[in-house]
Amino acid sequence: MNFMDYSVKIGGEAGQGVQTIGDTLTKVFSRAGYHVFSHQDYESRVRGGHNFYQIRLADLPVSASRKGIDLIVAFDETSITRHECELTDGGVLLYDPASHKGLLDKPHFLAVPFLDIALQNGGSRVMANTAAIGAVMGILGLPIERLFGVLEVTLAGKDEKTLEVNRKVATAGHQYAGSHCTRCAFSLGSSSGAKMLIDGNEAVGFGAVASGCKFYAAYPMTPSTGIMVSVAQKAREYGIVVEQAEDEISAINMALGASFGGVRAMTGSSGGGFALMVEGLSLSGMTETPLVVALAQRPGPATGFPTRTEQGELLFALHAGHGEFARVVFAPGSPEQAFYLTNKAFELSQKYQLPALILTDQYFADSQWTYEGFDLERITYNDRRLKGQDLAGPSIYKRHALTENGVSPFGVPGDTERLIVTDSDEHTEEGHITEDAAVRVAMVRKRLFQKLSALKKEIAAPLLYGRTDAEVVLVGWGSMYGILKEVVDVMIDHTSIAMLHFSELYPFPDRAAFDYMALLNKARITICVEQNGSSQFSRLVRAETGYEFTDHVNRCDGRPFMLEELRGEIDARLR
Repeated sequence: MNFMDYSVKIGGEAGQGVQTIGDTLTKVFSRAGYHVFSHQDYESRVRGGHNFYQIRLADLPVSASRKGIDLIVAFDETSITRHECELTDGGVLLYDPASHKGLLDKPHFLAVPFLDIALQNGGSRVMANTAAIGAVMGILGLPIERLFGVLEVTLAGKDEKTLEVNRKVATAGHQYAGSHCTRCAFSLGSSSGAKMLIDGNEAVGFGAVASGCKFYAAYPMTPSTGIMVSVAQKAREYGIVVEQAEDEISAINMALGASFGGVRAMTGSSGGGFALMVEGLSLSGMTETPLVVALAQRPGPATGFPTRTEQGELLFALHAGHGEFARVVFAPGSPEQAFYLTNKAFELSQKYQLPALILTDQYFADSQWTYEGFDLERITYNDRRLKGQDLAGPSIYKRHALTENGVSPFGVPGDTERLIVTDSDEHTEEGHITEDAAVRVAMVRKRLFQKLSALKKEIAAPLLYGRTDAEVVLVGWGSMYGILKEVVDVMIDHTSIAMLHFSELYPFPDRAAFDYMALLNKARITICVEQNGSSQFSRLVRAETGYEFTDHVNRCDGRPFMLEELRGEIDARLR
């Protein structure tokens, strides 16, 4: 089935406004009712280098980026030398001749004097970006009025004159490009109502807010910082304390203190920062204090590729911490999954009094998706803390009482006259330090085996997409969801293919609701796709089930798969 599907790439140096243009266009497209998927590629520097912002817009849902580009806006020479080869048949590259040493005489190039348009219409040099936005809209045939509402929000702190000049510059850029591009044949077609536009970090942050999070502490570290920012944006409205700690050790301990004090708390970081949090993670396990931790992966070791993407910390998340204790590990594949899984992380963390980890990565964190909206009726909130009269009675309160399911009554200090005690050393049911061997064995059984046994019943099976009797099964986890789904979509008409996507990773899902192992065992070819070098998820599957995939696709260069690239990898293995 044919449908409208265009990709736009804005390229330039850091500091040239690439992200501003990309963010503005995605908002315009989504408000105009089109489906959007975007991702970014940027270097770890404030100025210079080469960055790009890639947007895919369509009249049907899309969940990955394509390699072929229909419209390139080039603000630096690298955008031409590196990306010109990506232009599709009929594709167009826009550039400002003042920035590129004159006219570039190629039929698929269009010179648009962004800077001159801005200056001639009363604007400043920085408004060349506004002219570029208008030019893109003019070439695509999108009415310039669609931009004005977005400008009002973006420039809310500016005076009316600034807003009016930006409108004028955008309109001039729209008219210039629309009238000068004689070879342009773009047609956006029909659209439905305005869409919600959200990225992975925002989805985790808003999921935390919707789940009743009242305290978030973190130290900024790419690509996790956006979660803290999204929570902070809602802090005043929902009564949330957001603390930028001096380091990650302080952040996790602050969050643990807030949780022990009776509120839902969260922290987040990337791999290097999470490494500093590991002792605190073990403290959560020993004291049975609920905590949600976002681990936004990026390539390592050490600081690695600070602004690139990788799925290299799965095994780190599974085994982080000294000693043995239960935990939950989720890895959402889309903002929608992230929103609901963040809520589930809070609920399970509270219910079983343990740490819950949410794994993301740079590609997932910065990618934007469009939706009609999220169903808030699916959000659950159960306050399991004992307060006031719940702790009344003559007996001593046992914070770590041995129970059938390993979950003890959880009182809130200061909300009762009862003494509430816990300790990071091994402790008795009352929370006092002990070195008794029998108590130690009972507490390990409680914290590890009893909780894991109950948790297993809470973990959802992987998602099957495609043919139920597939001969070829693609398997992935976390951010591989969107790209695998689209590969299945483009191959399913001529290949018996399906995708198996895991977003709830630990405890590993059992097969009571869906025997996914039967699907794998019946398939002729099973291919595990991961953004890491050592097939970490494949190793987890083998450890949990004994199953060996017939093949693997791995990538560890810090860049995400494009649709055509991954399909080529799959085709090569099928041949």
